[in-house]
Amino acid sequence: MDFGKNKKRLGDMLVDEGLITPKQLKNALVEQKKGKLKLGELLVDFGYIDELSITKALQKQLKLDIVQLSGIVIAPDVLGLVNEQILRKYMVIPFEFHKTSPNILRVAMADPLDIIAIDDLAIITNLKIDPVVSTPKEIATAIDKYYGNAEVKAVAERYTKEKEIQNKEKEEEQSNEDINNSPIVLLVKAIIEQAVRQRASDIHIEPFEKQIRVRYRVDGLLKEMSQYEINLLPAMVARIKIIGGMDISEKRKPQDGRITVVVDREEFDIRASVLPTVFGEKIVMRITSKKGLTKAKKDLGFSEEEMKKFDAILERPHGMILVTGPTGSGKSTTLYTALSELNTEGVNIITVEDPVEANIDGVNQVQVNAKAELTFSNALRSILRQDPDIIMIGEIRDSETAEIAVKASITGHLVVSTLHTNSAASTITRLEDMGIEPYLIADATVGVIAQRLVRRLCPSCKTKRYADSLEKEILGIDPEAEQVIYEPCGCHMCNNTGYFGRIGVYEIMPVTSALKEIISRKGNSSQITEIALKEGMNTLKMSATRYVLEGITSISEMKRISFDE
Repeated sequence: MDFGKNKKRLGDMLVDEGLITPKQLKNALVEQKKGKLKLGELLVDFGYIDELSITKALQKQLKLDIVQLSGIVIAPDVLGLVNEQILRKYMVIPFEFHKTSPNILRVAMADPLDIIAIDDLAIITNLKIDPVVSTPKEIATAIDKYYGNAEVKAVAERYTKEKEIQNKEKEEEQSNEDINNSPIVLLVKAIIEQAVRQRASDIHIEPFEKQIRVRYRVDGLLKEMSQYEINLLPAMVARIKIIGGMDISEKRKPQDGRITVVVDREEFDIRASVLPTVFGEKIVMRITSKKGLTKAKKDLGFSEEEMKKFDAILERPHGMILVTGPTGSGKSTTLYTALSELNTEGVNIITVEDPVEANIDGVNQVQVNAKAELTFSNALRSILRQDPDIIMIGEIRDSETAEIAVKASITGHLVVSTLHTNSAASTITRLEDMGIEPYLIADATVGVIAQRLVRRLCPSCKTKRYADSLEKEILGIDPEAEQVIYEPCGCHMCNNTGYFGRIGVYEIMPVTSALKEIISRKGNSSQITEIALKEGMNTLKMSATRYVLEGITSISEMKRISFDE
């Protein structure tokens, strides 16, 4: 590809397209002279433009093709042409031979104006290079997908060989020495980066008798990614303890830590938990994206009717809003979204969390600290003297916290919190079990949202079929009617799982005067549900059924989240 006719640089192109201003370009160029970052990376870091806009501008100006790498399977003979270090250095990946000639190699590039990269690839492969545009994130994900495991295994093998050469020392000395050992630093970094790029929510590092198993939880399900020699464990644990701020000499007690990492210029917060097991310490790292926790309301998965109910609950000036569901059901995301919606200059919002999962500008966030006797209940008492309008409690865990929350909501504050219950109605009875008087619960609660997450069917491979009689019965539709439903198939886009991403399923129960009456009379969860249904509430099963009929999820996913109905 000859760029001789168009020698315009990236910055000038983006200014011509009206995507950045000349002043923004000047700022980035000044910064570029100080360090080694590329201009495109700096413009994205400064928030002037996003990666996709740069890619589209390059495509338009240079009249190149644009490629979505996640939709392509790269052949082994193409993958073997260039080593992984060169690909990462230039942020490129070859993906196919040109249809017209086997001597032309098509290469996805974040910067197709990088003539040095094109020349190097041509020399290494002895082929003519045909540049194609893609985003840096897509290229990094593809390199991870095709080369990641090989890279990680090479690092692990390098470490094992180094350890064999060294004399065996005491375990304590060995662990302290390991933490500065570069292969382990690279190994832990690679495990975390791959997990982020594969959309994992958790990383499990599990020791067994002879090996370590690493699994990622993607879209709610665990999948094994790799196995390593057991002799790597002390060093891996020591490294994670160091970056997580834990005590590396303590191996008999469970520990918790917190790690902040930046992957592809996006910040991620990792909560690390270390637990002693019979074969060594097991580590689980929960990954949360600071951007991911504060979604727009429309991205949560509410129907039009549910959105109206959600807005009506949030508009209440005081009272208690509860979000319920099991661990990993998206409660925190819903809470943070609600807080972002309520976060205006005219209100004082204070949160008590364990731990603080994402920082929100304009919100005062308090981290629970048991060692300093800063418990949920102690923190709440102090918060009430801080003139709050809105209080967010990470979780109501005991009767003391529940009592303070209820009293705060009655005395003119809006309180939002979470509970671990199966349905909206059972949340009310759980509060009663905690010793709160029914008339106080009725007076305080303005709305309850029960939720779950279901996996979305992969749009590239989901398959259509007609529902059988049993499925029609489960879906609650006419047994004589023909009903099309979809089921998972599996392709390279979804890593052969049949699913890609998740969506929320909701049961929203605004507490109306009729519900207040039944709650005050100590009605059980069945009686509360009966009245809520009459007043238009959709149960979790009803909401999940809608997703099945719309082809968003499968009937097996619907059954998984509505087992208790």
